Amino acid sequence: MSDKIKQAIINFVKGGDNSDVQLLDKVLHKDFRVTNNGFMGIPGVTIIGKDKYLQNIRDGIFGGLPRKMQIESIEESGTIAMVKLRLESSENYFVSYNSLVLDTDNEWRIVNNLAVVEAKK
Repeated sequence: MSDKIKQAIINFVKGGDNSDVQLLDKVLHKDFRVTNNGFMGIPGVTIIGKDKYLQNIRDGIFGGLPRKMQIESIEESGTIAMVKLRLESSENYFVSYNSLVLDTDNEWRIVNNLAVVEAKK
């Protein structure tokens, strides 16, 4: 199963890098959320739902920059999984914790992305 989990993560990253809303729509659970603390310099917690996230991709607010990806860990327990990855773009460093669920169609979908983004100096 971890190959399918890994592919879901690769599709998530590739979808963001290429602003591919169709690919993202397939890999994100209908209840997907991005959770961030200190998002874009805003104090406190910011939560963005799937529709707003995809709109931000469409509008070029998020994504569109290729990133190097390193999966640090995959933990799977039945129908849930947690993946930690590090990403690096030309502008930012990311540490990302992704919660996945095995959906009713037997496909792994990302339900939450908890990320820390640090601008390169």
